[in-house]
Amino acid sequence: MDITQKKILIADDEPDILEFISYNLKQENYLVATAKNGDEAITVAQSFLPDLMILDVMMPKKSGIEACEILRSNPLFDHTLIIFLTALNDDNIQVKGLEVGADDYLTKPVAPKVLVSKINSLFRRSKIKVTEEDADVFSIDADKYLVYVHGEEVVLARKEFELISLLFSKPGRVFLRHEILDSVWGSEVIVGDRTIDVHVRKIRAKLGIDCIKTIKGVGYKFELQ
Repeated sequence: MDITQKKILIADDEPDILEFISYNLKQENYLVATAKNGDEAITVAQSFLPDLMILDVMMPKKSGIEACEILRSNPLFDHTLIIFLTALNDDNIQVKGLEVGADDYLTKPVAPKVLVSKINSLFRRSKIKVTEEDADVFSIDADKYLVYVHGEEVVLARKEFELISLLFSKPGRVFLRHEILDSVWGSEVIVGDRTIDVHVRKIRAKLGIDCIKTIKGVGYKFELQ
């Protein structure tokens, strides 16, 4: 899997809608997962950890609004974008959806180009950038394999550098353990989860700042306090 791909979860109880949207998003190089109801959407989201979710409002078991409310209560989905997709043209439902944490709202039927444009726009708007203040605290020189903390050079071992560079490439995004292993170690050697933990511990000790957050049982992300 290309870890640069954005991951999108589509939840809708209409198979034709799932197939139609999935096809168009895959054509745009998005990695797609699907769910047929609100309960399944929550379960899939917890393992897939999408960057964006498209939730149908009227679904069996749990509505899109109920699923959104539950997911938004989980810190894992603080930065996940959520779009409601529904055939209902009801201002009250739209307001309720936005109140529980949706980022946008589209009514069916929606043209593929409109949906893709909306998704791309949301990703651009929500992109987490390293501010000038953050850059003064932490920065990377990829060409020299060096990191700087408060302007001071810190030398890391190759795998340590590659790991922190991966996390730093998308601040705020949770990288799953298998993604980190595939990206940093690949098929070079057989390593386990403990390898990641050991390297993270060494990086933290060398940097002396709190910038690698542990998402228990899931993975790690880069985030300055």
